[in-house]
Amino acid sequence: MLPLRNAGRFFNKAITQPGYALKVAVKRFKAYQAYNSAGGRSGSPEAITFFLTHRCNLQCQMCGQWGEGGVTKKQSSQYIGEELSREELIAAIDEVSKFKPNITLFGGEPLLYPHCVEIIKHIKQKGMHCLMITNGSLLEQNAEAIVANGLDELNVSLDAGSQLHDQIRGMPGLFERIMRGLKLVNHFKAVKKTKKPLINLQCTINKQNYGYLEQLLGVAGEIKANSLTFHNLIFLSGEIIEKQKAYDEKLGCQSLDWQGFVFEPQMDPRIIHEKKEKILSKKHGFSVDFYPNFSCSSLMDYYKKPDYLPVGYSGRCVSPWIAAYIFPDGEVRPCLNFSYSYGNIKNNKFKEIWNSEKAIKYRQVLKENKIFPVCVRCTELYRY
Repeated sequence: MLPLRNAGRFFNKAITQPGYALKVAVKRFKAYQAYNSAGGRSGSPEAITFFLTHRCNLQCQMCGQWGEGGVTKKQSSQYIGEELSREELIAAIDEVSKFKPNITLFGGEPLLYPHCVEIIKHIKQKGMHCLMITNGSLLEQNAEAIVANGLDELNVSLDAGSQLHDQIRGMPGLFERIMRGLKLVNHFKAVKKTKKPLINLQCTINKQNYGYLEQLLGVAGEIKANSLTFHNLIFLSGEIIEKQKAYDEKLGCQSLDWQGFVFEPQMDPRIIHEKKEKILSKKHGFSVDFYPNFSCSSLMDYYKKPDYLPVGYSGRCVSPWIAAYIFPDGEVRPCLNFSYSYGNIKNNKFKEIWNSEKAIKYRQVLKENKIFPVCVRCTELYRY
C-alpha cells in the first residue's frame, strides 16, 4: 500500500493533477497485487524512465555520476557518448504507448540529447504523461519548445541561492541562467494560457547547503514554482558495498554504480530536522515536503547509523514491479545503479523484456530478501 508518510505528496498530486493521480493509484494497486501473488511477474509498468544520455555539462559535488567520487566520469568516452538514436527511441515510445506509462526523461542532462524536445512532443502525441528532470542550464534556449510541446512536469535541481548553488554545481552564473530559463517557461505558459509544465524544484540536502535550506523558499516563490522538495542525501559505506557483493554474485551482476555514493555525509541531522520543522511550520504559495519524510529519530539514524534500516516505511522494495529504467545503450534495468539487465530494446520488444526470465528471477530474489544492502538509502525504496 501507499506509505502513510507519503500521503501528503500523493494528496498534492491528486489536487494538482487528479486524472494522473487516479491512474497512478490504479496501477499502483495492481503492482502491489502482483508483488504479493504473481511469482515475480508484473503487469505493465506504471512508469518508465528513459536515460537519454550519460553526458552532463556539470560536475555537482554530491552526484554519484559526475561528482567528486562519480563513476560515470571515470568511464570511457565511448561509454559516455553512447545514446539511442531518435528512431530507436520513437519505436520504443510507440510500443509502450499501448499501456500508457508515465514517462520520465533523465540523464546525465537530458537537454544535451539532440532530439530531446522532439521526444517530448512524440510522448505527448501518444497521450502519455511526461516529466523531465534537468539541471536547468539549458532551459533558456528550450523554454518555448518545452511549453509548446506540452511537457507535463519540469523538475529542476536547485541547491540554494545564487552563489552557493553555483559553487556546489561548479558553474559560475548557473543560478541566474536557471532563473532566466524558468521565467521564460512561465512567460510562454502565459502566452499559451496553459498551466503546464508544472515547475517542481528539487533540492538535494548536502554538506554545503543543509544550513541554508530556507533560501530556496524565496526562489520558489519568485519563479512561481508548484512544489519544492528537499531530498535527503543518498550515501553509502564501503561495508554496505561489501555486503552487496554476495547478492550481486547470486544475480550475476555488479553494483559498481553505487560506488559513486560511498562517502560520509558530514552533516548534523539535528540541524536538518530544525530546518524541516521551521520550513513546514509556515504556509507557502506552493507545496513543500521533505523526502523521504522521516521522523526525527529516523532522520538521526539515517545519517548517523552505519547499520541503518528503514523505520516508518515498509522496508521492502516494490519498485521493479512498478518502474523500468531504459539506459542510453538500450538496456532495461530494474534499478538505477545495478548492471543487472532484463534485456535490450534494440533486440527485443519491451513487452517481452518486462516479464522475461531474467526479470522474473530478479523480482523473486528481491522479494525473498525484501531489500538488498544498498537499498537502504535509495529513494525508490521510500517511494512505493
